Amino acid sequence: MKRIYEAPAYGPQGDCWWAQTVPAEDWPRLEGDRHAEVAIIGGGFTGLSAALHLAQDGVDTVLLEAEHPGYGASGRNGGFCCLGGAKASGRRIRNAWGQEGLTEWRRAEKAAVDSVASLLDSHQIDADRHSEGETLIAHSSRAFTRLRQEAGEIEAEYGVTPRLVDMEGMAAEGLSGPFFGAMTIPLGFALNPRKYHAGLGRAALAAGAALHGHSPVTSMTRNGRWQLTTPHGTVTADRVILATNGYSSEDLPPWLRARYLPVQSSVIVTEPLTPEMQARQGWTSRQMAYDTRTLLHYFRLMPDNRFLFGMRGGLTATPRATRAISARIRADFQAMFPGWCDVRIDHEWAGLVCLMPDLVPFAGAVPDHDGLFAGMGYHGNGVAMGSHTGVILADLVQGKAPRVIHPAPMREPPGRFPLGRHRRALLVPAYAVASTLDL
Repeated sequence: MKRIYEAPAYGPQGDCWWAQTVPAEDWPRLEGDRHAEVAIIGGGFTGLSAALHLAQDGVDTVLLEAEHPGYGASGRNGGFCCLGGAKASGRRIRNAWGQEGLTEWRRAEKAAVDSVASLLDSHQIDADRHSEGETLIAHSSRAFTRLRQEAGEIEAEYGVTPRLVDMEGMAAEGLSGPFFGAMTIPLGFALNPRKYHAGLGRAALAAGAALHGHSPVTSMTRNGRWQLTTPHGTVTADRVILATNGYSSEDLPPWLRARYLPVQSSVIVTEPLTPEMQARQGWTSRQMAYDTRTLLHYFRLMPDNRFLFGMRGGLTATPRATRAISARIRADFQAMFPGWCDVRIDHEWAGLVCLMPDLVPFAGAVPDHDGLFAGMGYHGNGVAMGSHTGVILADLVQGKAPRVIHPAPMREPPGRFPLGRHRRALLVPAYAVASTLDL
């Protein structure tokens, strides 16, 4: 595989809390050669959602995961099922795709949340669902002013009324800290991503999909049909779905080169917080929350009273950079939650989110590659949008109109980032500017 980070960026999950919450399970590796109507590369939310819906439609489907179930971002994210999926602003989307394109995109954001809710309910997946929508925490008085100004726009575009809380009212909401107010959008919820992922896997297997772990695709060629080679077997398929997101390889297929940009994200989880600990900080809310910084922090008090806190990761995955980001995330946590300076951090891990050149996801046919489809680029919001994209791809590979909304911004194939395999250097000035704006 040709990847742009150091090997540890793609390595095991480390001390990921989610892995402690599900029974150990695995999918058998592919042994020998077989044929399928559709082969899926990648066993995260996108791949599993596609496999499930294809199998339910009676399509012979084989999924190939390079590692164990839940290895990548789907098993190590923050568990926020919320609006999002793009980093492009509403203005940028409107300028590129018109007002109709923006309206479609907003509808898709809501539909993506509904896609997850439907999967949880229809397959009776217990994923520790909680939080009534998402709460944006203002990190400055100027940021809260912006939230006030954006409230009307949110109501117009999403059809819901956000609730604003000023700085003086934060304590009564159980949201105490060095904050300047908050806005709650009543759409979305939090969950345990590994429990959700495991439930999707069980549902796909029950529907008849073949799921294989420890089966990395080492080459893919087409001669009438696609042939996917793994270390211990091959799959010949009429159509293929690429669902590898930030864990993609530059040469599988070469079309992917420079069309995506992985970005590291880091997470810590505390020991269970007693009622006394919660009162000391004044944070008792179980809302999933994130602050208004460009380089945002995301956090929530989970059902077991552990506190999850996440932020961007390092620009490299060297040991020195890893130590530096570990110190930084602890410093930011203590600055935002000073009442918990002595709280024990029990778990820490990192993963990769995926940016796209136009800052919007892609779901569709790969140009000039007959029978090849791809879904990727959720910009840190893959729980909802990845699951939704899987439904879209399941229909597209069957030649059907998607049963869920497939907005214009997601239908346009991505271009390429500048600098090729050195493109992560683009993050250096981007992070520097963002850090200045976040002051």
